[in-house]
Amino acid sequence: MADSRPGDIFQPGDLLNNTYRIEEVLGRGGTSEVYKARNDISGRFVAIKVLKSEFSGDEAFLTLMRREEEIREIRHDAVVRYSENHRTPEGLVYLVMDHVDGPGLDLVLKQGGMGADDLVKVCRRVASGLAVAHGRRIIHRDLSPDNIILKHGRPEEAVIIDFGIAKDANPGAQTIVGNEFAGKYAYAAPEQLAGKTDARSDLYALGALLLATFRGKRPDPGANPMEVVQKKGQALDTSGVPEPLKSLIDRLAAPDPAQRFQTAEEVLRFIDSASADERTVIVPRAASGAASGAAPPTAPAVERPPVAPPTEVQARAAEAPAVIGTLSGAKAAAPAPAPRSKAGLWAVLALVLLGVGGGGAWYSGALSSLTAPALPRAEPYSLIVDKAEGAPPRAVGVVPSVEVLEALKTAVEAQGGKADLSLASGDIGPSWGADVLAVVEAVQKLDSFKLAVTGNEAAVSGATTDAGLQEAAMAAVGKLPGVLQGQGQIELVAKVPQFLTADDLKPVLAQEADCGDLVLVDPPALGYGKEDTIQVAGRLAKPEQQVALFDALSSAAPGRKVDLKIELLNPSLCQIETALPEAHDGPFRFDFGFGDRPDDNPSGRYFVGENPVIDLVIPAEVTTGYVSVAIVDVSGNVYHLLPNLNRPENSVEALRAGQAGEVKVRIAYPLADNDDPAHIAFTVDATTLGKSKVVVLQSGSPLFPEMRPTTESVGGYAQALKAEVEAGKLDVLSINSRILTSVAN
Repeated sequence: MADSRPGDIFQPGDLLNNTYRIEEVLGRGGTSEVYKARNDISGRFVAIKVLKSEFSGDEAFLTLMRREEEIREIRHDAVVRYSENHRTPEGLVYLVMDHVDGPGLDLVLKQGGMGADDLVKVCRRVASGLAVAHGRRIIHRDLSPDNIILKHGRPEEAVIIDFGIAKDANPGAQTIVGNEFAGKYAYAAPEQLAGKTDARSDLYALGALLLATFRGKRPDPGANPMEVVQKKGQALDTSGVPEPLKSLIDRLAAPDPAQRFQTAEEVLRFIDSASADERTVIVPRAASGAASGAAPPTAPAVERPPVAPPTEVQARAAEAPAVIGTLSGAKAAAPAPAPRSKAGLWAVLALVLLGVGGGGAWYSGALSSLTAPALPRAEPYSLIVDKAEGAPPRAVGVVPSVEVLEALKTAVEAQGGKADLSLASGDIGPSWGADVLAVVEAVQKLDSFKLAVTGNEAAVSGATTDAGLQEAAMAAVGKLPGVLQGQGQIELVAKVPQFLTADDLKPVLAQEADCGDLVLVDPPALGYGKEDTIQVAGRLAKPEQQVALFDALSSAAPGRKVDLKIELLNPSLCQIETALPEAHDGPFRFDFGFGDRPDDNPSGRYFVGENPVIDLVIPAEVTTGYVSVAIVDVSGNVYHLLPNLNRPENSVEALRAGQAGEVKVRIAYPLADNDDPAHIAFTVDATTLGKSKVVVLQSGSPLFPEMRPTTESVGGYAQALKAEVEAGKLDVLSINSRILTSVAN
């Protein structure tokens, strides 16, 4: 969970579709934000994933959202359940899914990892979910600790989330990531680096994340691409991992896919077989009254099924002492007494109140039911105490006693905040009040924090620029006290400067650029203040690079809003873009139509099987020079429409053929006109879906001394352009282009 910010897409209390009431932000990414919301009609909690405004109109990202929505057909407790996409009146697109309450494996990893027995339970659960997904030919492609949530903190209730870049393995199906690399290098299978993905790739990632979580350390994928490839070819180091987890990881994450488990069902059979082979020998204790040091009586060993050890969360809760007292100093509570009669309890109450621990038991509210009227019952029993950066704290919810209410109210109001609290009873442990107060005391000096409690389950997050405060807070809440179950995470953040200049951000742009220069749009003369928006324009080759740019800018300029005005191309188009000479936009345009009907196609989108017709429009004022037209397609090929070996004439004078004014020159024809070798006609092919670009270069003289082949590789054409530029022979006056997008039916 993260603190709400003024720049967030939604704010707590917002109502979507007259149904979903926003409660808090769960996370922020480069392209989207995720919120926890309550269905006002059913009361059920959901998660809302919303595309940022700059991506809500981008067809590529809408495709991803639609693909993720389609995962709703998978019905399994280990797979997050999706509902449907909606659009707000402002045009924002959001996806509704089940809210999974619990820590992610990434948080468990950061806090030291998880035991082998619990990880086998996680593996069994995740593999059962993958079996269903793979059965529907859906491959996740991005399994990692942050995409596995432990529902209620229980390994046996692990849930797979975020199918945002999942791939449909049905023939012809693609995402906008296509066959390129998708996922995280640290957990990706070796074959994913080459764009090859099948169900076994998910199994490799499962093995890698199990090992990382056992070690409590994220894998080191390598410092550069060559090192990444080399490391991916080596088996994972499972030395020191106990059986059967070691063999499980070895077979899940073999570098060669053929050496891995071939299906998730095989993984489940292996786990069941390993569990059946385990036995625990129970040796009888010595008989009562046996002499000291005497050997126990002999008896045959009894084989019993092993008793499952407690989960890590349960073990931490059992080890954590009950904390009672005030914000200025808490004391440990005594163990709960055995049940007694009512009269006996009154006697115990009198003794406890006179003793050292009495104040703590009274203060926590544990004994209030004996001395006060019954409180109204709250379901759920919830409390939120939080503070945004630069703002006063607040406390909203229910508490079990007047003493806890007053102490919490005093702590919040001491920092200028407000408390809206009421008394209630509920399903909480006896030291709940004191435990909550101890957590608030530990985090109240942070720059920002949030404590969210439901029953005995709690989550704590916070941030500070002070390393000492961060260390002290983590020591107090990394393992929550007393009856509170859950996780705490306090981040150490860099101090935010008052202003960031354009020179501060240019190195970030240079590092993330992969398709020509990225530029800052109208940077302020005095630099970007904390409330300013950083706008960046340019081109990028891949969707994931757009996310990386957003994250890099957000990290370099914390607190500022980032607005990307990016044209998303592909590697082939970017190779041409970086090879083209410097020239201004020209007066030419392209008109798109269809070969089988007279309709115009202003969107430039064509479905598989359709026949694009393209006209180059020469404006009235252009009467001399030459024009060269080519299509650069998504597969890395260049098609020279004009001139080519069958149509060598490309002077403006010849193309006009004596016509004045605006002239249309057909460069891509209907299939019916394909008999003439000078006419190029084509249909959209399912193997080359994505963005292609039609480019026209106006020049004072022919571009090249010799005719280029009708079809050549992007690399060959780019090299030829660069050679002419370097030789100073490329006489380009202007450049115009237009995107042609081919999509599946």
